Amino acid sequence: MKWFLRIGVVVALMTALSGCGINNIPTYDEAVKAAWGQVQNQYQRRADLVPNLVETVKGYATQERETLTAVTEARSKVASMQVSPELINDPEKLKQFDQAQQQLTGALSRLMVVVERYPDLKSNQNFLALQSQLEGTENRISVARRDYIQAVQQYNTEIRTYPGRFWHSMMYSDMPIRETFEATTENAEKAPTVKF
Repeated sequence: MKWFLRIGVVVALMTALSGCGINNIPTYDEAVKAAWGQVQNQYQRRADLVPNLVETVKGYATQERETLTAVTEARSKVASMQVSPELINDPEKLKQFDQAQQQLTGALSRLMVVVERYPDLKSNQNFLALQSQLEGTENRISVARRDYIQAVQQYNTEIRTYPGRFWHSMMYSDMPIRETFEATTENAEKAPTVKF
């Protein structure tokens, strides 16, 4: 009889705990990691597309080597960074990673200005396909960043509010508050000016 009572108490306790949010913190932490993985996935997609875009443009715009060199160097800097799951736990490294990505974005913007100067380049089907892929990738990066920001917000809110705050202090104190993306370029709130 005592054995059944003990099992009943354990089952009742487990049922009560499973419905009170005890699992929310690790669930939200995994969502943050998955969202960050998607951000990295989209950056990798862009890094894979850039060499093809640069080679296509080189064939048509040889006199614009400076822009092409800037794109290549920015891509190399991004590719050389060591990206690991621990990156999201180190705000300084996350900032450096984001700055390298912003440098690549700026170089790609200058490359698009080059495209406007060469109408025959725009008519090349290979270039048009690559440009479309690159634009789609930039949109995907934006969506992945938004999803990451939302996952971080949900996680941080959970560990700062009740009952998540209680569970965080009792069981998950090793899980830190996560940093989110911030605009790293000066005057990012202003639309860029394109001059020809």
